[in-house]
Amino acid sequence: MKKPGRPYQDLFLISFIILFFELACIRWFGAKVIFLTYFTNIVLMACFLGMSVGCFAASRKKDYIQMVIPLAALSSVLATLVLLAYLKFSRLAVDVGGQLSGQFIYFGTEWRLPDPAAFAVPLWVINGVFFTLISLMFVGLGQVMGRAFAAIPDRVKAYTANVAGSLAGIVVFSVFSWLWIPAFVWFAVSLAVFFYFLKRKAPIQILAAAVCICAVSAGVFVHSRNSKEIWSPYYKILYGRDEGIISANNQWHQNMVAVAQEYGLLYALPHLLSRDAQVEPFKKILVIGSGSGNDVAAALKYADTDSRIDAVEIDPAILSIGRADHPDRPYSDPRVRAHLQDGRKFLHESPAGAYDLILYALVDSVVLHSGYSNLRLESFLFTKEAFEDIKKSLAPDGVLVLYNHYRQGWIVGRLVKMAAEALGSEPLVVSVPFMEKIDLSSYIPFYTMVIAGNGPDNPRLEQIRDMFGGQGSFWANRAPVKNESVRAFGPQPPFPDDDWVQVRPAEMETEGLNFLPSDAWPFLYLRDKTIPFKPTGQGALVVAFVSLAILFLFSPVKFTRPRWQMFFLGAGFMLLETKSVVHMALLFGSTWVVNSFIFFSILVMILLANLFVLRLQPRDLRPFYAGLLLSLLVNAFVPMSYFLALPDIIRPLFSCAVVFIPVFFAGVIFAAAFRESDHPDVDMGYNIAGVILGGLSENLSLMLGFNNLLFVAVLFYVFSALLRPRAS
Repeated sequence: MKKPGRPYQDLFLISFIILFFELACIRWFGAKVIFLTYFTNIVLMACFLGMSVGCFAASRKKDYIQMVIPLAALSSVLATLVLLAYLKFSRLAVDVGGQLSGQFIYFGTEWRLPDPAAFAVPLWVINGVFFTLISLMFVGLGQVMGRAFAAIPDRVKAYTANVAGSLAGIVVFSVFSWLWIPAFVWFAVSLAVFFYFLKRKAPIQILAAAVCICAVSAGVFVHSRNSKEIWSPYYKILYGRDEGIISANNQWHQNMVAVAQEYGLLYALPHLLSRDAQVEPFKKILVIGSGSGNDVAAALKYADTDSRIDAVEIDPAILSIGRADHPDRPYSDPRVRAHLQDGRKFLHESPAGAYDLILYALVDSVVLHSGYSNLRLESFLFTKEAFEDIKKSLAPDGVLVLYNHYRQGWIVGRLVKMAAEALGSEPLVVSVPFMEKIDLSSYIPFYTMVIAGNGPDNPRLEQIRDMFGGQGSFWANRAPVKNESVRAFGPQPPFPDDDWVQVRPAEMETEGLNFLPSDAWPFLYLRDKTIPFKPTGQGALVVAFVSLAILFLFSPVKFTRPRWQMFFLGAGFMLLETKSVVHMALLFGSTWVVNSFIFFSILVMILLANLFVLRLQPRDLRPFYAGLLLSLLVNAFVPMSYFLALPDIIRPLFSCAVVFIPVFFAGVIFAAAFRESDHPDVDMGYNIAGVILGGLSENLSLMLGFNNLLFVAVLFYVFSALLRPRAS
């Protein structure tokens, strides 16, 4: 085996491109492969598996870097073909473990139910295929990294170069996200670096690179030639300007409409109910998830000239589309202040009693917050603590309105119960069209609206309730412009035509709701505290099986001993990273900027740990294990609500200390152990393999919550301490 001629440069560069390409794969495959957007941790673990096996194979003569570009071409072409087949053949369904089972909700999966007479592809098959391909793609990259490690005698300096390269990868990809750089540029940068490491630049490699770029670039034409593809920091957005349709990660997401016309009923309904019940007009309105502007436009239509509307949206591309092209131009109105921000953070920081009306406007992302957890972008908006923030932000006579196609009765029941407990009044529940009773087991094929008043005997809510009690029904026209000249409470529609929709309160059953989402367990869409076998358990089995198969095929190396310390250090660190991401997302917002800052800060702490080890040369790791375990237990036992209650000046300091001190201790332990390595490629391979165990263990958060997940991390670190090699 020929050792790298420029080991530090090569290690920095391969570390840079591995992290950069890993982020690119998480974004691109999650956006292209149907429904993989809800399982991007599959892509993350595939990257780690490939790196681990590549490190194990560093001593083999065969250069697996030669297969990276052809595999990238194959994977990108197959992803495009799978999406094309799903879009073109309406009878082709992907079985996500029972779309209507009601155990775990994945938005958009229920629109195409598996037909017993048609072919349905299980999701675990699709995930398994791409997990395998992505893993194999990263084997060559891991092999280059393992060889670079083996070529540097000073292990800690080598690890420092590795971390510095990873830092550069995060920074460059974050800049690309900030600038909405399209995906083909991500892959072009990655392929260029891959060519640097190729010993033989054969024509097949150039052809494969061209095929890969074409497949990544041509994805927009799979949908429509009239669509514009935008890579926001969160989504692959397809925007059809002629129709005003915005799709996110292959799913219909928003449709900009003139709200007074045919499709504006849902957006206008809360305002029409208030107007016809002669409720005092709302003057201070907060719209969470304002998107491209439909809800803001409806609020403007029925608001006074001196009203103020705060519109909060997390995605800059969707907000930009709404500013430029919404037919009602709501964001151009001087009464509107748009905020590019996480909704929970905005709620928490808003002044007490600031709003007469708070609207949750179709808040439903179709993407995970990161590949490190099952957290979605909106998860922290639907917790008991979030509803306490709503109560604080509402005026004494203020009203909360939530509406969406919630699908399952138990989801609506949770929202009703959280609103009732936090605000102190019994909410109204209406379905559009009318549904007489909603129980926990109901599947709701329509939109549901929950209206809750702040405090008992809330005058605004009670006026609406009294009007329903006296008149029986409200009649909303599908074109709200027809409601403008009538008062629509009554037993019959104002005019005998088919456009009127009956709206009445539904009887809501909440008996049997044993627990509600909280900041520690923020899973509104999971019915029970369990790990659903379909599809989560199936995915875990596929990951385990493929991992063992690839390990057996590619990494038969001579082991002097098992490296269990390194293995469990990797598993514990993965859970530590997961908790850090979740913790900081709650405190500072579930935005991509916060996410990038977290990973950047973690790598900086590891660099500091390396410098500490280089300077002080610690031999006895017991004090650092003690500090690590103690800091993890503090993290586990101190509720996250404690940090939210801290003053704004102190909160960042305490939060960063609690999150990043364990990272420093873990970094010192790893660097000191790695310093003594006789086979750095094998040790690094074991460490990365442990990350896969940590990634699979993250699913335990669905049962335990994120705070209790740290006890699993503690267990992994205890194993690493007990199984560390003894000094001779």
